[in-house]
Amino acid sequence: MAVAARVAARRAAEAKPKAPSDDKIYTWPHLVRVEFLVALLVIAGMLVWSLLVDAPLEEPAAPTRTPNPSKAPWYFLGLQEILVYFDPWHAGVVLPSLIIVGLMVLPYIDTNPKGNGYYTFTERKYEILTFFLGFHVLWISLIVVGTFLRGPGWNWFWPWQPWDTHKVVAMSNVDLPFILGFREYWSQAAVGLCLIIIYFIVGTAAMYWWIVRKKGRAFFERWGGVRFGLTVFLFLNMIAVVVKMVLRLGLNVKYIMVTPWINI
Repeated sequence: MAVAARVAARRAAEAKPKAPSDDKIYTWPHLVRVEFLVALLVIAGMLVWSLLVDAPLEEPAAPTRTPNPSKAPWYFLGLQEILVYFDPWHAGVVLPSLIIVGLMVLPYIDTNPKGNGYYTFTERKYEILTFFLGFHVLWISLIVVGTFLRGPGWNWFWPWQPWDTHKVVAMSNVDLPFILGFREYWSQAAVGLCLIIIYFIVGTAAMYWWIVRKKGRAFFERWGGVRFGLTVFLFLNMIAVVVKMVLRLGLNVKYIMVTPWINI
């Protein structure tokens, strides 16, 4: 009887729920040590780069002589490159405003509770891919193009081509409705507006289908129409920059919609 009681007591002790284990990792020394090592590697890389590449300093500014090309600081070259594809009001006001607004509303449209406090590709796959597309593929590539591929006259020069100040490029840019066969002014404006509306309608429908297919209708109902509308609007505007760049560089398309007030 005593043996049976001890066995029963041991089984009861093993069956008791165990306290949750502490899965936290302290900032010191784990995180700080890694950050310090990464900082040392970055400093070493910058030192080597500074020894191998001269600073892009030019002669003192002369008010009577404008450099060709006249370039903004590197952190503004992305905006200067966007001016090639859009009107100044769109490239200098609308698109930067959309970037700022998008960053402001991001915490309100992202309702994914997984991965709060940290970002992993498994939990934040589409968020990380969207950031990579918007920052690295678009913004960083525009800075690279403006720095290394834009020469005198803001003409396109490949890395192996010398910067010829006398290079002349034929101005053969046309509007997209003109390529489609519309010659009358107001018909071109109407066609351009219809193309933009169709782009947003098709893009919204495609994104709705994709979200429902990947996440389900229950997720879409929890997410809400307002969040979905903001996300679609910002994402399609970002993709529209890529579309406009391809049309300009590939087909010499200047504008999609032309009106007396707004050109897109």
